Amino acid sequence: MSKRLTVPKTYKLAIGGAFPRSESGRTYEVVSPKGAFLANAAKASRKDARDAVVAARAAVKGWSGATAYNRGQVLYRVAEILEGRRAQFVDEIVDQEGGSAAAAGAQVDAAIDLWVWYAGWCDKYAQVGGNANPVSGPYFNISVPEPTGIVATVAPQDSALLGLVSAIAPALVTGNTVVVVASERFPLSAISLAEVLATSDVPGGVVNVLTGSPAEIAPWLASHADVNALDLAGAGALDWVDLEIAAADTLKRVLRPGTVEPSLDRITAFTETKTVWHTKSMV
Repeated sequence: MSKRLTVPKTYKLAIGGAFPRSESGRTYEVVSPKGAFLANAAKASRKDARDAVVAARAAVKGWSGATAYNRGQVLYRVAEILEGRRAQFVDEIVDQEGGSAAAAGAQVDAAIDLWVWYAGWCDKYAQVGGNANPVSGPYFNISVPEPTGIVATVAPQDSALLGLVSAIAPALVTGNTVVVVASERFPLSAISLAEVLATSDVPGGVVNVLTGSPAEIAPWLASHADVNALDLAGAGALDWVDLEIAAADTLKRVLRPGTVEPSLDRITAFTETKTVWHTKSMV
């Protein structure tokens, strides 16, 4: 048998459960730390960002309407599929970031564990983030957290996988949908993760992944009227104050650049509180 041809992978965007090329036709080269060519990645345009928001909005009703228990099952399924593709992610991280296979493996393992950790919070966060309020009168007064809607996220730029998972997983716990701008230098693992999500019972449009320049894409998302919240986890090197100002025009919730360590705060950052009054029995 003759020698096989190399079949290089095409890394495209992930929008609405599909994997389109950028409508602009633009791409950019992804290279290793030593400058070796790895792949061409799609360079998202403003139209791609708008399409991602449309897809995210269409998915809000179904994802937020799913039971908390079901969302937990889906996020746990992501961890299962990611575990099965561990070797692929290790190879991609080594190619993009350099370093050892052991260090890359530790990053993948931490990302898998993070999906499991956040999956466990899906049917528990409301008990911690909500409460029964003391009131004067024969009433029950109960506050419960609800998803805010679409969260636009700038993923940490110094990590191929773990930073991305740290940014998007907590927003999904409560029923939000996400439009995420992946690391510009390390975008390959982000698209591979989107492939995992597509085969993990995550509905199309719940997570939309854009690759390219955060400096170009983030202002469009910050000013988009149909985006409800902005996570600037990976925007520390950008003019993030200007992004915050743009977001204020449409009263978005904004999480400023900072740590993406696992925490309940990252879950509740993108929730709204609904307070319900109900009369007690008159008997």
